[in-house]
Amino acid sequence: MERTVRNVLVAVACLLVLGGLGFFAALRQASRPVGEVTVSIANEFDNYFISERGVTALLTKGGKEPVVGTVPEGPRLRQLEARLKAHPFVREAQVYRDLAGNLHADVRQNRPIARLTHTDTRLDTYVDAEGRTLPLSPLFTARVATVARPSGASLPTGFFQDSTGRRYLEFLRYVDEHEFWKAQVSEVFIEPGGKLSFTQQVGDQRIEFGLPENISEKFAKLMVFYRQIPSVLGWDTYHRVNVEYQNQIICE
Repeated sequence: MERTVRNVLVAVACLLVLGGLGFFAALRQASRPVGEVTVSIANEFDNYFISERGVTALLTKGGKEPVVGTVPEGPRLRQLEARLKAHPFVREAQVYRDLAGNLHADVRQNRPIARLTHTDTRLDTYVDAEGRTLPLSPLFTARVATVARPSGASLPTGFFQDSTGRRYLEFLRYVDEHEFWKAQVSEVFIEPGGKLSFTQQVGDQRIEFGLPENISEKFAKLMVFYRQIPSVLGWDTYHRVNVEYQNQIICE
C-alpha cells in the first residue's frame, strides 16, 4: 500500500513538473517575436487558386500589417485565421505559432466543380460542391464542366442554394465524383423547361438527360450506350441520345 501511494505521488510530481515546463515554454513562446512565416497549402486536387505569396499577402494585408517582428497572441491569431477563411478559395485555415515562436499558416483550398458561363465571359463564375459561387482566378483555370442556358441568360443569384437548384447541384456533384463522367461531360445546358442536356468530350452526340432526377440510373443507361453502340456502329452514328425516360434509351 505504502509503495502504491509513493508511486502515485511520484507520478503526480512528474505531471506537475511537465505541466510547469509546458507552461513556461508557452509563456516563452508567446513572448518571442515572429522571426519566420511558414505557409502550407494542401493541394490534393491539383488546384492552384491561391499561392503562398497570396496567403502571406492576406496575413499582412498586402504588407501594410507586417507579422514578422510582432508578437501575435490568441485573439490576433484568430483574426489572421478569419482573414484567410474569408478568401473564397480557402476552405479551411489554421494559424498558430510553434515552440520557436514562428508563425504557421496551414490552408486547405476550396475547389470548383463547374463553371457557370455567360455570353459576356467577364461574368463567368465557378460553383463549388456546396453550391456557393466562386470568382475566376488569374492564377489558375479549373478543368471542369461548364453550365449555361442555351439562350445565354444568367442563372439567378444563389440558384444552386435553393430547393430547386439543389437538384441541379446534385447532378454536378455526381459528375464530379465519378472520374469517367468528370472526364466525359463537357458542356451542360439547363433548358427553359428545366431539363438538362450536355455535350461530351468524346463523341458528337448531344445527351438529353431530362430533369435532374434518378441521376445514377440515367447515367447507368448512358453507360450501356457507351459500352454497346460505339464499339459496333462507331461514335458518330447517332447525334442525339435520350436517357430521360425509364427503361428506355432513344438514339437518333
